[in-house]
Amino acid sequence: MTIARRGWLSNVAFSTPEHLVQRIWRGLRHIQYRSELMDGCLAETGLAIRPT
Repeated sequence: MTIARRGWLSNVAFSTPEHLVQRIWRGLRHIQYRSELMDGCLAETGLAIRPT
């Protein structure tokens, strides 16, 4: 059984290191704008963001 992965790094053959870096930056930008992902990660680690 083959499972097609969905995501910003799935099913990509990178032609150059720059292509890989560009794709990673795009994915990080995507994560940055989805605050629920960050909140979920912090909740699982037990860490909290506190203003200084």
